[in-house]
Amino acid sequence: MPSIRPLVSAIALASSLIAASPALADTLRVAIMGEPASLDPHQVSGVWENDVVGDLFEGLVTEDAHVQRIPGVAESWDISDDGRTYTFHLRQDAKWSDGEPLTAEDFVFSWRRLLDPNTAANYAYLLYPIKGAEAINKGEADVDTLGVRAIDAHTLEVTLTHATPYFLDQLSHYTAYPLPEHVLKEYGRDWIRQGHLVSNGAFKLDQWRSQNRIEASKNEYFHDADNVSLDEIIYYPIEDRNAALNRFRGGEVDIAREFPTQQYQWLKDNLPDETHVAPYLGIYYMALNSREGHPTSDVRVREALNLATRRDVISNNILKIGTIPAWSIVPEGINDYELQEMPGHDMSADERMARAKELLADAGYGPNKPLNLVATYNTDDDHRKVMVALAAMWKPLGINLDLRNAEVAVHYQNMRQGDFDIGRAGWIGDYNDPQNFLSLFETGVPNNYGAYSNAEFDQLMDQAAGTLDMTQRAHVMESAEHVMLADFGALPLYYYVSRNLVSTHLNGWEDNIEDIHRSRWISIEK
Repeated sequence: MPSIRPLVSAIALASSLIAASPALADTLRVAIMGEPASLDPHQVSGVWENDVVGDLFEGLVTEDAHVQRIPGVAESWDISDDGRTYTFHLRQDAKWSDGEPLTAEDFVFSWRRLLDPNTAANYAYLLYPIKGAEAINKGEADVDTLGVRAIDAHTLEVTLTHATPYFLDQLSHYTAYPLPEHVLKEYGRDWIRQGHLVSNGAFKLDQWRSQNRIEASKNEYFHDADNVSLDEIIYYPIEDRNAALNRFRGGEVDIAREFPTQQYQWLKDNLPDETHVAPYLGIYYMALNSREGHPTSDVRVREALNLATRRDVISNNILKIGTIPAWSIVPEGINDYELQEMPGHDMSADERMARAKELLADAGYGPNKPLNLVATYNTDDDHRKVMVALAAMWKPLGINLDLRNAEVAVHYQNMRQGDFDIGRAGWIGDYNDPQNFLSLFETGVPNNYGAYSNAEFDQLMDQAAGTLDMTQRAHVMESAEHVMLADFGALPLYYYVSRNLVSTHLNGWEDNIEDIHRSRWISIEK
């Protein structure tokens, strides 16, 4: 794609958009990196969806501008000595955006719905620490057996199967947001439609024009509404990073939630104050399809692909934005965890390539039987560059890649259905704990795109879940990752850095390792 497109049409479009926008005093315009699949917290799974849903809703626990966990709907809580019982005291003034009281029963209703297998929520497993949650989600128990109860309208008791040190962090995730029971009972699946959706966050939905914009305005019933500066937010779903950059430069958007890596040097030179690059708790990797019938179900093929991948070339020569080559799934920066690395990381490039050739020959591939693989990615110029680079690196091995791209929601849907051999994937930490990354490879987890399954790995993850001593727990998870890496369950490429464009007339933006930026903390200079 061209590096910088002409701005004439962008500026003209900006004028029309500004004219079409409501004349509110403080309107924040944000370019998010995809069209949300839904605004139902139980039906989303993307970072771009979190940008919107996290402004519309708030959990028991939420984040401040520095992404430290702070009270949300719950103004305080008590934890039992054994770490298994949490008692949350909800704010007396907690309300939905339609003015109806928000009660502890809304959380009970929401979490039962999340775990109901009929909901098919990809993130349901995040609440598995709650007593009965896993059995309910697997259809083995009724939803009313969940270890959650409303003691009264403003007191919620949660019982865990075992002590879970990261449980409060999990409750800030959109999976654990409350849903308005009275609205869902009235409208059913249509509750998220414009005019129906009721939320409890700092903002409420006004309009959703698919593939065009989402408009939200300040929620006057939000408990901290007096300290919310913005009157309105307009989210523009823009998957093309170059288009997002052009619209930022043209003054159409105040924040672009990513920018094209090939423009990094230009941005540093020309827009240094607007360009934000920071360490990020995330991993960019290739899912390798372990389902029967796919060549990548053979561990020899998976090892060969990993060994023949020049991660340093991708990070340093292609992307050139400070990403760190990765030989693990759990990234650097995780609290109290020793970085694990895949076998072969300490070999030279020539040694790795020679070993890869041996492995593929042993697997039955060679000059007379090339290895043909379907490689999929969501539409983005950087993803395309990575895929093209992988194809070139693997070509000497007799590997042919059939590159296929799709819009982001379609891409991930196809991967969950197993329609690929190699699939581009990324994971951003929902909380600072290795379990959040390693759970992607547990048998049966919806976000386990490659359907990887290893009994020893699963057993170690179960053991870690029941280990109270934090040091011992970390050692068990290190062992689990070691097993998965030795089995080459995926192809890690690099650890992320966040990259954002932020207008200098905004206050309250704070770079942070989770790259979460709730709009309630943002204000606009007059």
